[in-house]
Amino acid sequence: MQPSDIAPRDRLIVALDLPSVTKAEAMIARLGDSVTFYKIGYQLAFAGGLPLVRQLAGAGKKVFVDLKLHDIGNTVARGVESVAALGATFLTVHAYPQTMKAAVEARAGSDLKILAVTVLTSYDDGDLHAAGYRLGVSDLVEARAQQAQVLGVDGLVCSPEEAAALHKVVGHQMKLVTPGIRPAGSAAGDQKRIMTPARAISAGADYLVVGRPVMEAADPKAVAEAILAEIVQALA
Repeated sequence: MQPSDIAPRDRLIVALDLPSVTKAEAMIARLGDSVTFYKIGYQLAFAGGLPLVRQLAGAGKKVFVDLKLHDIGNTVARGVESVAALGATFLTVHAYPQTMKAAVEARAGSDLKILAVTVLTSYDDGDLHAAGYRLGVSDLVEARAQQAQVLGVDGLVCSPEEAAALHKVVGHQMKLVTPGIRPAGSAAGDQKRIMTPARAISAGADYLVVGRPVMEAADPKAVAEAILAEIVQALA
């Protein structure tokens, strides 16, 4: 059962995967009131986009800073403090115990929520084995989710394919944020574990991250509104 504390419109997180602040601002203007939640990742952050976090937050939008921090504890903590000061809603870290612990401690006293990335949605069992992991995707995701819950992490980034199983592991206290969302007819791109918006919500995803299907559309606002309508219908 889906928690009712998240407004349907806030469940769509549009990824501003664009090469410049100018293009991002133009896209935000095109999307208007149809989108309330944005994600800023590596591409835009490294193109000078981090000040957009403060700008969007000041305009009443929510912002997910997707930098997937992973470093020694002190470095992670200082980074988390800086992101919290920008007014971000979510920040990702990789789901390694020391990293998660440092991030949770550093966000204390702020409104920032820490999301742990379990296994990237572009990975499958073969990719994990090639990287030296003995566990497959599902087992590693579950193990990292349990560690994150114990450490006080606020939510998890996972494939929509793992959402139902993860809610059985961590309940509904931790929010599940799912990339790998592709509306029917969209290309999978480099994602290997994907799902449509309606199926992802029905599977238990709390938030859906959608980038290229919106960014590359001839009418981005229409695509965003269609996804929102699908979310509302799936929640009914």
